[in-house]
Amino acid sequence: MKEKLIVVEGAQGAGKTTITDFLRHSLSYTNLYRMCGTSDMTKSGKKKAKEMYDDLLDYLERMEHKSINLVFDRTFFTEENYCRLGKKEYSFTDVYEKLLDRFSKLDFDIYYITLYVADESKFKERLNRGVKALFKNSEFGVENSISQQKEYLKMADEIKSKYPNIHVLKIQNDRDLEEVKNELKKEIGF
Repeated sequence: MKEKLIVVEGAQGAGKTTITDFLRHSLSYTNLYRMCGTSDMTKSGKKKAKEMYDDLLDYLERMEHKSINLVFDRTFFTEENYCRLGKKEYSFTDVYEKLLDRFSKLDFDIYYITLYVADESKFKERLNRGVKALFKNSEFGVENSISQQKEYLKMADEIKSKYPNIHVLKIQNDRDLEEVKNELKKEIGF
């Protein structure tokens, strides 16, 4: 079996931390990475983001066939989501499409997971629990999370239609946690 490369995306409050921790501790030989992107919202931020994610893909290529699974809590998909929502002064789509094409060619069993909350009213409760680091222009708010979620779900559909080798999963994460875990085990195969 090939090593697994799993990227978990979703709006603020969708439960990425809980799910990525579960994956990290449930899959043998797994590294977990948490990313936040660049704080530069200006046009110069695009160059910084491009360089950062090109370096990430260089690293992923070097990690092929190392007998380790990789789980990511956010990657360049977040950058694209924020740019689509107008949170940054630039469009990232041209870079995103090249990164995604390169990502799809990695020699891993690739999973792209979008977590979503069916009952959007639960975002308020989720965003108010615990202390989270605040990122510039990405304040935690229900409306922000709803907008992000809609865009992530749209992105998942786009990826699924264009890249058949990427396992695209949309996981409803406001159900019983054991139900969610069982679905992940079944879909990913562990």
